[in-house]
Amino acid sequence: MVRKAVIPCAGFGTRFLPETKVVPKELFPVNGRPVLSYIVEEAIESGIEEILIIVSPQKEDILRYFGENELLNKHLEKTGNTDGYNLVNPQYKAEIKFAVQSKMTGNGDAVYLAKEFAAGEPVAVLFGDDIMYSEKYPVTKQLIDAYEKTSMCVVGVQKKSNEIASKCGVVIENGRIDEKTCLVSGFIEKPDIDNVPSNLVSLGRFIVTTEIFDAIEKTPLRNGEVYLTDAINILSKGKNKVCAYEFDALRYDIGSKEGFVEANIEYSLRDNTVSDSLKKYLSGLK
Repeated sequence: MVRKAVIPCAGFGTRFLPETKVVPKELFPVNGRPVLSYIVEEAIESGIEEILIIVSPQKEDILRYFGENELLNKHLEKTGNTDGYNLVNPQYKAEIKFAVQSKMTGNGDAVYLAKEFAAGEPVAVLFGDDIMYSEKYPVTKQLIDAYEKTSMCVVGVQKKSNEIASKCGVVIENGRIDEKTCLVSGFIEKPDIDNVPSNLVSLGRFIVTTEIFDAIEKTPLRNGEVYLTDAINILSKGKNKVCAYEFDALRYDIGSKEGFVEANIEYSLRDNTVSDSLKKYLSGLK
């Protein structure tokens, strides 16, 4: 059973400078809601009971977002704005905790901070700049179900073109488990476009077993950082340790400007309070 999740949110967000100098990209709004709220919601809808959010010292705004704003609450109560009050004071069905990554040494080191939090249990990892849209079957729940069947570390993947795969982490297949799941014997970050080992691209969702922490300890620095995918690559060298699951969902890379714009347009089109006016505006563009 997977009850816990880790959400690394400590990166600098350099693709969105200068805005990320002051505002964490995880708090950027997508149709009026912060990116991070969608990710937390996905975890909770997947049955997660405890969430650890990894932040950097300069991202205290994330802690403030999940805390109370006494002055705002008093104003909303005084003006009778019940809807607004409920929006800024959601009742999460999971306990949310925080840990601070004092140095920006990679998402692998960020996940390593969850070792005590994991306490020997498998943990879901949801990267803080990937939103997944799935109407009825959250991606994290899809991966949890794959873990329940295999008891392995699970990498969430989708099939992408060689052009896209060459810019991402790609798994090396080692035989099929079922239609959507395969064994993994290796992991290559940004392979040469002419030597892509598969079209199965890692897209920011994982279930990791407790063995991942030993693998992170053995993972060498790359460009001054420890990458979670490198640690998974080490783990995959063991027999039947890692599998990849092809999840069903639309994925938005909020770390890129294109993904951020796409998410805002598509989530707004799904919102019947703004969709009609947005469609009218888009149809009028030349």
